[in-house]
Order: sequence, then structure tokens, then C-alpha cells
Amino acid sequence: MERIKVAPMHKLIKDAGAERVSKEGAIALGKALQEIGLKIAKEAVDWAHHAGRKTVKARDVEKAAEKILGRRG
Repeated sequence: MERIKVAPMHKLIKDAGAERVSKEGAIALGKALQEIGLKIAKEAVDWAHHAGRKTVKARDVEKAAEKILGRRG
């Protein structure tokens, strides 16, 4: 599986308030987000299949994120 690009991770950390970000820090965030994203994606596929669809829709991803991240919409 291709890893998430470093530049967007660098920007996310900067947007969160960091003055400086190491390449390793950006890579670590990318790995963490990839892991979380894969869990959400798998859950979204389950939501779509449960609804009798092959297509994963935004609402499937939103419901999956709520479940995986433990937050309410």
C-alpha cells in the first residue's frame, strides 16, 4: 500500500500550530492517519454492504468515522 505523501502531513502539523516539523514527524503522522483511514474505510464498506450497496457513499464514511473515532456527527 502506498504511503501518504509527506508534504500534506507537514502542512497538517503546521496548521495545528507547529513552528517546525521534521520529516520523521510528518511520516509518523501519515502512518497513523493511514492506519485510522483504513479502519474507517473497512467499516464504511461494511455499512454499504449492510445497506445492500456496492458503492460506498459519504454517509457510510461519516457513520464509520463516528464509530471508529467514537464521536457523534
